[in-house]
Amino acid sequence: MATNGVHPLEALMRKRIAVLDGAMGTMIQARKLAEADYRGHRFRDWRGKDLKGSLELLNLTQPNVIEEIHSDYFNAGADIVETNTFSGTTIGLNDFLFQGEPKSGRKDQEFFQRVIDDPTLRSLVHEINCQGSRIARHAADRAANETGQQRFVGGSMGPLPVAASISPDVNDPAFRAVSFDQLRQTYFDQATALLEGGVDLLIVETVFDTLNGKAALFAIADAFAETGRSVPLMISGTVIDKSGRNLSGQTVEAFLVSIAHAHPLILGLNCSLGPDEMEPFIEELSRIAPFYLAAYPNAGLPDPLSPTGFPETAESFGPKVTAWVTNGWLNIVGGCCGTTPDHIRVIANAVRDCKPRVVELRNPDVMPVIPSKVEESRGKKH
Repeated sequence: MATNGVHPLEALMRKRIAVLDGAMGTMIQARKLAEADYRGHRFRDWRGKDLKGSLELLNLTQPNVIEEIHSDYFNAGADIVETNTFSGTTIGLNDFLFQGEPKSGRKDQEFFQRVIDDPTLRSLVHEINCQGSRIARHAADRAANETGQQRFVGGSMGPLPVAASISPDVNDPAFRAVSFDQLRQTYFDQATALLEGGVDLLIVETVFDTLNGKAALFAIADAFAETGRSVPLMISGTVIDKSGRNLSGQTVEAFLVSIAHAHPLILGLNCSLGPDEMEPFIEELSRIAPFYLAAYPNAGLPDPLSPTGFPETAESFGPKVTAWVTNGWLNIVGGCCGTTPDHIRVIANAVRDCKPRVVELRNPDVMPVIPSKVEESRGKKH
């Protein structure tokens, strides 16, 4: 519910730093669930494919486990938790839940058209996202009732195992496994279900291919129109190397320009290479972004010898991301792969009295003016 035209989450971000949760996958993997746990009673006779590793299916088969993880993050000080729906699309779950196989020997647009049109898969995806939203909503409302502090649910819309901009076949660079319209449809199904489940905002995250991300943004606009309900939007990209580019080759500034038409309430970076490598790109976005800014990096680069699979402990990770807050760069901070409630607790305690990044009030009917490096350098020269 908005207050004086301002969404409660925006009101919170004007007042103080908001804290996002940490990794869902890390916490699930720590429970060492077996194939039977993923199947539960409902899918015990599922044929053809193993279901272990389909984290989103646990919304249906192990809802208590998912709600417990959400509650652990709220207890650690998170203001926002993300639904367990990161890969909760028809395309994202096809390896587990679609019984068909490619006719041409490789997954192509004909194959993925069958995936997104499959009524059984679409029904499951709808249920997974609705249930994931309701699980998180229940945990958020319980935490709010216990503490008297409003908590928020972000509907997680992650990337897909395919990219619209890039061929998966190095021998056929013109090949595209999916079309833009197919991506738009798979994201539309997810967005409408998340809205039905009661999320407070939608989070298009870990955008490695900007064209995939734009398909999600168009799908969300369709979902708002179809359902008659709209919520704030958060868009979070990811960089894949120290040059600060995503997989489709864009710098963070180019990414910002590409998605500005959607007028997100929040822009962010997540996942990526860890806090050390992400820092210069967070600093750059803080200088040019006309939106509230979020950062939730991985706990360093993957390390199979570490207990969580990532090297940064709560004690080493917390001070690094807290420094971005004290520098005045952020409005939301949290963690991605390899982070746990312990990581979030350290962050929440550290940023409690920090001032949030100041964002000028924006007219949503006007495209934001994003200063370029060239313009800024000219200004300095003159």
